[in-house]
Amino acid sequence: MAKESLIRFDWAAKRLLRQKANFVVLEGFLSSLFNEKIKIVRMLESEGNKEDSVDKFNRVDMLAENSRGELVIIEVQNSRELDYFHRILYGVSKAVTEYIKEGEVFREVKKIFSVSIVYFDLGQGKDYVYHGRTEFVGLHCNDLLRLSANQQKQFFYKEVGDLFPEYYILRVEEFNQKAVTQLDEWISFLKTSEIPENATAPGLAEARERLKRDQMSKEELRAYNAHLEALRYQKSVISTGLIEGRMEGHEEGLIMGRKEGIALGLEEGRKEGRKEGLHEGRKEGLHEGRKEGLHEGRKEGLHEGRKEGLQEGRKEGLQEGLQQGIEKGEAIGSEKKALSIALKMIQNGVPHEVICDCTGISQHQINTLILSLQDQL
Repeated sequence: MAKESLIRFDWAAKRLLRQKANFVVLEGFLSSLFNEKIKIVRMLESEGNKEDSVDKFNRVDMLAENSRGELVIIEVQNSRELDYFHRILYGVSKAVTEYIKEGEVFREVKKIFSVSIVYFDLGQGKDYVYHGRTEFVGLHCNDLLRLSANQQKQFFYKEVGDLFPEYYILRVEEFNQKAVTQLDEWISFLKTSEIPENATAPGLAEARERLKRDQMSKEELRAYNAHLEALRYQKSVISTGLIEGRMEGHEEGLIMGRKEGIALGLEEGRKEGRKEGLHEGRKEGLHEGRKEGLHEGRKEGLHEGRKEGLQEGRKEGLQEGLQQGIEKGEAIGSEKKALSIALKMIQNGVPHEVICDCTGISQHQINTLILSLQDQL
């Protein structure tokens, strides 16, 4: 379908849509947004009517009163503001206090609708249209607090929250799909300044006819082009700042990352070193301990063996002294054989008592054999 590039909505809002003859455009937009028929009675003075070096391209706001006496704030914001939510709250609060006369009763406080059309990523979320309102919910029954029957008749609302301001945020740059609803058609126009021939949303047909560039005077066209150039310059400045900020942040992050990495690596290295050192120390300590223990054990064993052998030898010598002469000849051959057998039994780890019983040799002889074996090592 054919599309025609039209004047940007923020420019039209400041120059054209405030005129009563063009209320139909805003009425169509608000009707699509609120999903009900909206009739604008008049435009009220607002801060956005003023122009200065910043606001003339940064933001536009309009304050309208509908047929029910409710106030509608429509604000278009082009540049990023971190405290933009606070600004919305301030704008609504200011409207609440400014449009009640001194001495009037509180029931004259007007219902406020705040509509923010933003061309930057405001907050975090997946949607491109958000609606906020105040609700009073029971902590125990989870029910909504409603107005009494008399209050409903007087104020024409049902719930207490209906008396409080409502907020609409249109994150235009997040709209990246085919227009399905009438509100989608409006958001598509807000983003592209184009209206397809088959658009059905109320107010768009009038916008297509009244927001054409070729209807602008040379002076208006020159001012409009300057407005577009200011927007481009502003985006360029923001983009440049973002790039430079990222580069500086990358460098700072790299330096900090290196420092943290070194510190973390040092700490982890110490932990690993302690574990490895403990393991190696235990291993080496076990080896050295076994070696020293074997040496000490041999010394103690030799001492104890000699002592026990001496005692046993004296005892056995005393007992065998009377027969030694007679049996000496036979004992020499038998003893050599017994000692040979005992030596093998010692090497095989046979207990001394068993060796003594099987070979007939003494503990002293066993000790002597053990000593001879040690000397051979």
